[in-house]
Amino acid sequence: MRRLDNGGPRKPPVGARNKERLMNIFRWAATLGLLLLPGLSFAADLDGGQLSTLWGVPFAGLLLSIALMPLLVPAFWHHHYGKVTAAWSLVFLLPFALVYGPALAGVSFMHALLAEYIPFILLLTALFTVAGGIHIRGNLHGSPGLNTAILAIGAVLASFMGTTGASMLLIRPLIRANDNRVHRAHVVVFFIFIVSNAGGSLTPLGDPPLFLGFLKGVDFFWTVRHIFPETLFLIGALLAIFYALDSWFYHRREEIKPVDPTPDTKRIGFDGAANFWLLGAIAGLVLLSGFWRSPLAFNIAGTDVGLPGLVRDAGLIAITWLSLKITSAKVHADNQFSWGPMAEVAKLFAGIFLTIIPVIAMLKAGTSGPFGAVVSAVTRADGSPDPAMYFWATGVLSSFLDNAPTYLVFFNTAGGDPQAMMTTFASTLAAISAGAVFMGANTYIGNAPNLMVKAIAEDRDVKMPSFFGYMLWSGAVLIPLFIVMTFIWFK
Repeated sequence: MRRLDNGGPRKPPVGARNKERLMNIFRWAATLGLLLLPGLSFAADLDGGQLSTLWGVPFAGLLLSIALMPLLVPAFWHHHYGKVTAAWSLVFLLPFALVYGPALAGVSFMHALLAEYIPFILLLTALFTVAGGIHIRGNLHGSPGLNTAILAIGAVLASFMGTTGASMLLIRPLIRANDNRVHRAHVVVFFIFIVSNAGGSLTPLGDPPLFLGFLKGVDFFWTVRHIFPETLFLIGALLAIFYALDSWFYHRREEIKPVDPTPDTKRIGFDGAANFWLLGAIAGLVLLSGFWRSPLAFNIAGTDVGLPGLVRDAGLIAITWLSLKITSAKVHADNQFSWGPMAEVAKLFAGIFLTIIPVIAMLKAGTSGPFGAVVSAVTRADGSPDPAMYFWATGVLSSFLDNAPTYLVFFNTAGGDPQAMMTTFASTLAAISAGAVFMGANTYIGNAPNLMVKAIAEDRDVKMPSFFGYMLWSGAVLIPLFIVMTFIWFK
């Protein structure tokens, strides 16, 4: 017999409750669609030059919430960050629909959803799932030499399997290798600097901004030919600084805990190695969507969705499902795999992608828009582009905005002709590429893997710096290196 609670009405089973929640979400989405869909095909593009900077308040409010609420109200934030994100999203979307009409609001919402957020989250989910299905068994011991070697390997892998793929593959074994250390946060911070950002700077597979450049016509190997010295300098300097810092911690008294939480009971090796083939399939799908040109496209609520993108996204869903099917429960248990970090990133970036709409539109308006001073600052008095200013403008905005559209804005500001950018203005394109990829490490929200790595580390009881605490690390370590790079390569 099924037990009743205090003689009261019987609770519906978990499956029924989940179904009811799903139906409620569907009803909410359908209602929102009915409000926004009428007249979508007649809506004009969003003119950022006509927007007030006040439209950026919801985006700024969301960023401040991400930065401050975990410090001021940690318990509330942990349980309700999704609701806070939804609230800021509605603070933007509902007034925008009232002022500019539901048609334009609907077009903007659907474009952010179909052209940006869904492909973004499907790729992250596939990489998160597949990398989470690979378990590096055995107990590595987190000495300064080993930790530095893992960071160096991650930097190489990041340009070929993406910063997200490399981060998800290596962060768990790195944390496990250091679980007998007292000080571990600095290991994760430098992992974000190197593997989650700088390492992805050499190919379009490494980071979304470079992939956008590839779609615009930049040669696949152009980046590795033109910013390899900058990448080598940055990663080499970061590895040297990390080794010195980690050695200082490692040789302190009582740094090593008396009992290692991970005993030496297994030989070093891989479980779930079949997922490596799936990582290769993900890279192939991403490349295919870039090389494949098809005239077939579907207009969905004002957004053109091309056949190559649909094939890529369907393939990513299939790979995610296949990884879950072929990966044993033991591998997931050994990896302490959970959906918590992925859910956090999905919810927070849903709000970021939505509230960033007017900010990106204002940047795209160029010198005639509210951020005209920023765009004007990258041009010299004679009208030629200033690589140093492009490096810093792209980088600073990429630290707080999505670095992919930021790259695209400054790519177009510099002329937008890929042949001219790769030749006459090669130093400018190098500056834009380096700024977008390297400076994504300046904040937790500069690049999606940053937040995912932070969430995984905290899920494993690593006390990570706060939003501003992390910026102190990046300000002390990264900014001086960026200044040196400016004088050497971008002057």
